[in-house]
Amino acid sequence: MKNWICIWLMWMACGSASAQTQYAVLISANAEWSAVCQIYPKELHHHSPWGDYFFKSISLGNKDVQVLFFHGGWGKVAAAGSTQYVISTFQPEVLINLGTCGGFPEVTSLFEVLLVQKTVVYDIYEAMGDAQEAIADYTTTLDLAWLPQPYPTPVKTACLASADKDLQVGDLSTLQAQYQAIAGDWETGAIAYTAHRNRRKLLILRAVSDLVGTQGSDLYNNENLFKERCVLVMKQLLDILPQWLDKIENP
Repeated sequence: MKNWICIWLMWMACGSASAQTQYAVLISANAEWSAVCQIYPKELHHHSPWGDYFFKSISLGNKDVQVLFFHGGWGKVAAAGSTQYVISTFQPEVLINLGTCGGFPEVTSLFEVLLVQKTVVYDIYEAMGDAQEAIADYTTTLDLAWLPQPYPTPVKTACLASADKDLQVGDLSTLQAQYQAIAGDWETGAIAYTAHRNRRKLLILRAVSDLVGTQGSDLYNNENLFKERCVLVMKQLLDILPQWLDKIENP
């Protein structure tokens, strides 16, 4: 009898890891994931080679939908690998990335929500060829035509500059002039590129956690303040998530 119970438990574990889901929410930075876990403290966590995850039922009024929340990890390598893992394992119809970003002063404001329509991976340095050619290869324009309009909450469509580093003061003018970026982060470029290669619908909502100007950011060298902002930003984004899901379900 005990053997059969063990076999059943193993089967359930394998089955849950490969179950299909309609919506998968990718959370990147450790502080962002920690904030999500504070906001949703009672969820049953599972483990994967890339990060922890849980399923949560979200009420849309006329029905409930099961949503996968997955900790993809910070930086381009983890973001690309975990995005591919989620696509291959859970086969979601829609990928959603929620998180923070550093905004450019005068074109963004603190806690403003950005709907990402383009990502540019700009930290590519080419010694044998044309770096701009390589950057163009990793630039992704998101197809947002599938999103019903009007959008359910106020957002600003944006190009995000993505790199394995925080925004540097010396890069700001180039990123604005050359790529029309208005904010920056670490992961959206890799997530968008991977989703595009898999022909997967993608919704990226990033809220501005800090403004990066000529003097840098108030979050730089202040990790505790970043963690506090993450809680505020993630709560803000999780509060509007049901409205976006409802708009997708009921255009």
